[in-house]
Order: sequence, then structure tokens, then C-alpha cells
Amino acid sequence: MGITYSILTEIFPPKSQFDPERDIPDLSDQVMIVTGGYTGIGYHTVKALLVKGAKVYIAGRNKDKGEKAIAQLKQETNGKEALFLELDLANLKSVQNAAAEFVRREGRLHVLFNNGGVSTPPVSDVTSDGYDLQFGTNVVGHFYFTKLLLPILLATAKTTTSGKVRVVSTSSMAHLMGDLDFATFRDGPARKKKSTLMLYAQSKFGNVVLSNQLAKRYGDQGIVSTSLHPGILRTELGRHLSTIEQLLLSTMCYDPPYGALTQLWAGATDEGLKYNGMYLIPWAREGRPNPRTNDEKTGDELWTWLEEQVKDIAS
Repeated sequence: MGITYSILTEIFPPKSQFDPERDIPDLSDQVMIVTGGYTGIGYHTVKALLVKGAKVYIAGRNKDKGEKAIAQLKQETNGKEALFLELDLANLKSVQNAAAEFVRREGRLHVLFNNGGVSTPPVSDVTSDGYDLQFGTNVVGHFYFTKLLLPILLATAKTTTSGKVRVVSTSSMAHLMGDLDFATFRDGPARKKKSTLMLYAQSKFGNVVLSNQLAKRYGDQGIVSTSLHPGILRTELGRHLSTIEQLLLSTMCYDPPYGALTQLWAGATDEGLKYNGMYLIPWAREGRPNPRTNDEKTGDELWTWLEEQVKDIAS
């Protein structure tokens, strides 16, 4: 009953009561990162943050797309200019380099939007480090990026009026049909037996579990960690779906700006500071995650596994 209710209310959300222009305060003293910020909901998230005066880094692997987005955003925001940070979440060395470059350039980080990701690519696709492309990008890459930025996040929390900073992780309604099969995180026979949709659901399940663990482990040090479903949207994320799947989804899809609403609410409003460890749904509401994402044993096992994966990345 709980999951059925959650699916219905996430597919058919009521009209949003949240208005970014009205409800987001001045952000002119804040520094933020949006992974995957040059397209889709990431682009619209960056745009809203720039309008409110934030210093925003668009983190992504395609510098050309990043520069084009920055130029377009500058036109659309009366001269507000985002910055590009080269980051390939499917390459852990690139993740390490991106975090080091950000710390070199900045002394503060108020909000990390773990927004980027991949959806339903061919099952044959893996990361440069040998992980399933979806789990490696959506979970492992974001975990490592967040881990490397924790020192600057925690230091920044000590300087804010609220004593808090935020990590906002974009998951999906697909996590409701997901779980964790550790044998499929890396390439191998078990992974190849899974459908790309189930591997996607697993990665989005992992996003929620990881967000919950971050909230549990660092909430008392000022980290506010939330995960969310942004909505069913017309974005590039579904480009690997079949034509029939895309047509079916299009009947219930919303335009990309709607997808930015919930993560802006979580990451840029005073109210969003209250939702540490919560799962949020369209449009800017508290939701009900898959109950298995709150299992302490599962969370501890995933965190331990992830720590093991990144402990020996050469500097």
C-alpha cells in the first residue's frame, strides 16, 4: 500500500506550492556545485541559483557543452556567469582531480547538488574503472566526489549562521523497484544477466541509501543530506530508452524546469534545512522511500564497500 501510494503521488503530483523566485532567499554569499549542470534539470537548477546570486560551478565531463551552457545562462540571467569544473563521474581519477581543483579554487562550499547521472545505457557499458556504468557513475562517482569534498563542506558549516551545509542527491522513483546486488556493481556474469532498467533502479536505490548514510554519519556535524525524485521529465536522460518506451513516458512527462523545483527547495530554501535524511518528491514535498533504503545493515554494507573501492586511488 505504501509503495503504491508513493508511485501514484510521484507520477501525478499536485500543483507546486513552491515558487523559486519568491521562496529562495538571496544566495550571494554562497558557493555551490551542480554535477551535470549543463543540461536538463541541472541547467534549470543552475539558472535559478544564479538568478539569486549564488556562485555556481557546473561540473561535467564535456567542456564544450559546459561552455555553451555558461554562455546561454549568461544571456538568460542578465550577465550572471557560472563556472565550469571538469568532472567525469565514470572515472575515479577524474573525480579526484575535480575535487582537488575545486578546493584549489575555493575556500567554501555551501551546497553540493549530486544531480548528474546516466540512465538505461546498453548493459555492455562500464566505467573506466570497471564498474557497471550506471552504478559507477550515479553512486560510486558521486560517493567519491562527496567524500573528497566533505572537509570543505564541514569547514563551511562552521561559518554559516545555521551551522549547516547541504548535499542534495537526485535519485528517481525507479528506486522503488530497486535493491542492491553487490555482485552486479562491477562487470561480470551476474551483472550481464540484469536488464539495463533494473541496473538503473539499483543505482537510484543506492543514491537514497547513500544519502541516508551521509545524513546519519555527518548530520551532527552540520551536513543536511537529502535525496529526491525530481519528477518524470522530458530530458536527455531517457535517450537510451526504446521508441515505444519514450512514447509511453511522454504521455506523463513534464518539462525540465519542473524537475529543478524539488532540488532547489531542498538545497536553496531555509525550509530545506529541516529535511536531513529525508526523501523528497515532486513538487517540493516530503515523500515515502522504499523502506529497504532505511535498513541500517544495508546502509553500513554499502558505505563500507564504497570506502574500499576508493581507498587506493593514486594521487
